[in-house]
Amino acid sequence: MPASTLACAQRCIDVLSAADGSAHSPLYTVMTMANTLESTRQAWVIRGQSRSRRVGNWPSWFARNTVEKPLLYLHSAQSSAQLSALADVTQQRGILCNDIENQPSPWPRGAQPSLPLWLAAHPRCTPYDPACGEEARAIVLAALRALYVDGKPGFYYLALHDQESAAALSAQDCEGVLKGMYPIRRNHAGDVRLLGAGRALEEVQHAARLLEQDWNITAQVWSCPSYTRLAREAAAAERWNRLHPTAPKRSCHLRECLAANAAPVIAVTGYPQAIVDQLAGYVDARFVALGAGSVQAGAPSRYWIVVMALRALADEGRTDLQQVETAMARYPLK
Repeated sequence: MPASTLACAQRCIDVLSAADGSAHSPLYTVMTMANTLESTRQAWVIRGQSRSRRVGNWPSWFARNTVEKPLLYLHSAQSSAQLSALADVTQQRGILCNDIENQPSPWPRGAQPSLPLWLAAHPRCTPYDPACGEEARAIVLAALRALYVDGKPGFYYLALHDQESAAALSAQDCEGVLKGMYPIRRNHAGDVRLLGAGRALEEVQHAARLLEQDWNITAQVWSCPSYTRLAREAAAAERWNRLHPTAPKRSCHLRECLAANAAPVIAVTGYPQAIVDQLAGYVDARFVALGAGSVQAGAPSRYWIVVMALRALADEGRTDLQQVETAMARYPLK
């Protein structure tokens, strides 16, 4: 990494680290970080709605800026084709932030189903779906270090929503954010484990309270900002173990987090179910994946999460199937 680029990145990290870290939504947090970066003149901050930087003008604009600086791009891409074009123009390098969730669209989360699937399959992309501003802040700072200090290739992607959700994160939590998951509510004797990402995490937390209040079932709750990063690390560890049968086995963050017990795992996303299906082969317990279209057209509601948790426990013989029927009659399932 050129010394000038590293110096710009370090200046950006120092300024952002010293800035106000108050609790806000992921979108507001990143917009604030973008304003701060823009004022330093140490980064390229591009806003998709700017008329002066239309797609056709990007290549010439980058050509005039021969010294690489950290790139933060704020955009609204509803399809994989749009995002693919953006990634190509930015030479698949930078921090791309998408606020399409707030745009009118017939698709769940404002994006066509192909978009999250393209992100998960793209080898140069590290996609995140932060649930709160603190998660988004930790991811942007880590991306600056990884791309422009350590010189790693690729680009980071953040899906941003504008719903405030406060969470005080420790240094260990921030490390978990980057790896893909960290505990929000961790009962060591939990009967079931609930995983959630982005806005879906709020429904997961409500479901955990309903399970305890209505069914006397305790639940661990984990925030999973990147199911894809968890799955990729798990796949890499499994491949290494396969190729090195006599060496000590490598573990992965997913298995380390879920090693405490064998309680069923319910993983929830607002994206299509295929995003959480990536984890299925690496969870050593009964696993249920829920996403947009799994049980209802949009993201699964707290009531469906409760029902599916009860069903997973019933399939394990830990509760009665009659409770599942009772829950389905009790809650407003749509």
